[in-house]
Amino acid sequence: MHAFDVLGDPVRRRLLELLTEGEFSSGELTAVVREEFGISQPAVSQHLRVLRESGFATVRAEGTRRLYSVHAEALRPVDDWLDPFRRFWEPRSAALETEIARGKRQRRIQE
Repeated sequence: MHAFDVLGDPVRRRLLELLTEGEFSSGELTAVVREEFGISQPAVSQHLRVLRESGFATVRAEGTRRLYSVHAEALRPVDDWLDPFRRFWEPRSAALETEIARGKRQRRIQE
């Protein structure tokens, strides 16, 4: 499955967002996603399976629990695809960083 096919689904994107915070059990992930999207546990399991099989997530057993984590290397094709577009936002990001630093200096001077 192509990376954008995987990331095209809002439930899978949310699961990946959660996994950027660290390892989560399937039960923890299911609870959050069921609350936010109102889908069943089997539906969440299917999304987790897609993330696993496409390489976006890894799972390890800890007793009876299954702990999921993000596998960042699977995001490389997305990063590569975005590369030509960075020129549109990088100058703005650099300008924002400069203004933030300028504001911090001004606060220190005023203190």
